[in-house]
Amino acid sequence: MQAHDFFLTLLIILLAARIFAELATRLKTPAVIGELFAGVVLGPSLFGWIEPTEAIRLMAGIGIILLLFEVGLGTDVKRLVRTGGASVLVAFSGFILPLILGFTLAYWVFDLSVMVSLFIGGTLTATSIGITVRVLADLKRQNSKEGQIVLGAAVLDDVMGVVLLALLYEFSTAGGVSVMNVGKVLVFITAFFVLAPVAAKLMSIIIKRFDAASEIPGLIPTTIVSLVLFFAWLAHVIGAPELLGGFAAGLALSRRFFMPLGIALHADEAFADRIESQMKPIVQLFTPIFFVMVGLSLNLREIDWGSAFIWIFSFSLLLVAVAGKLTGPLFLKDKWASRLMIGTAMIPRGEVGLIFAELGRAGGIFNNEIYAGMIIVIALTTLLPPLFMKWYYGRYSQEFK
Repeated sequence: MQAHDFFLTLLIILLAARIFAELATRLKTPAVIGELFAGVVLGPSLFGWIEPTEAIRLMAGIGIILLLFEVGLGTDVKRLVRTGGASVLVAFSGFILPLILGFTLAYWVFDLSVMVSLFIGGTLTATSIGITVRVLADLKRQNSKEGQIVLGAAVLDDVMGVVLLALLYEFSTAGGVSVMNVGKVLVFITAFFVLAPVAAKLMSIIIKRFDAASEIPGLIPTTIVSLVLFFAWLAHVIGAPELLGGFAAGLALSRRFFMPLGIALHADEAFADRIESQMKPIVQLFTPIFFVMVGLSLNLREIDWGSAFIWIFSFSLLLVAVAGKLTGPLFLKDKWASRLMIGTAMIPRGEVGLIFAELGRAGGIFNNEIYAGMIIVIALTTLLPPLFMKWYYGRYSQEFK
């Protein structure tokens, strides 16, 4: 691709992502759905104006790393401690049940391979904490009892999801499941998460001192992005996906995290706020490229929509995706209305589900038909629960008093 063609392509992607995200938000749906739809419109599924070239894939890769950085940055482990056993039950049941049910359905019912079935089950474990937080905040329920349980569970779900993602990445690159590889990856990940906060602590001291002395603007975003990219490279070196590095960097830099850097940042709220505020525009610039890329990678024209498989496959996985998240909260000692809302709030897969699905596609695990089915499930589980929550809270508000 010539430079001028790349500039035009990038311009179209950014503008389309923004326009469709704005439309989605005005229709009371998550912005990520609009950005995904922008890729479908621009790609081979509809107009075919843009092809997913290596340059666009590279920028989408930066976007996904920064997205996981933002997820890690917003992770509040102390919240998980405060909500205790309820959040742990919701998180583990919402992680294990979709994984087992999804794998069983894919392997035994649809006769798919072990690797494909594992990726399908892994994709169904995801919970989008970003969408969940946004919906609860819109409804002014983030500080309610069920809101606190959901947010605590989503924190643990994120951590387990990233570890599972690293394992699936190892399986895809190694070409199969190996107990030795599982042990190796878990050891590397543990060491990585132990050492990352220490490295980030040292970096934060340097950043803070140079930022106070620097007369040139932009030192904080430059150094933080450098740290994220370094962690991404380091994650690749140890055999994990690069996005694990982004998550670890965000987790280490979170002022709500209880490791050393979190304590340092908590002592200086102004410095913590500057990191978050100056990084946000960069994250918001690159992450839409990733979601558009997901849509560009999907070719709906190649799918036989008259085939019963795509409809049965998608509908079956949708039922599993919903049931897997709703089951755990039923065992909580709380009002039925609260249990239903907790389970519903854990259903949205959003950007986290798309990360799993894209890894499966990029690794050659998902063919176009399986990939399309997963995108349909992710889109529906992202779109419908927020609408249901808004309706239910409005209709049965007395049940939560």
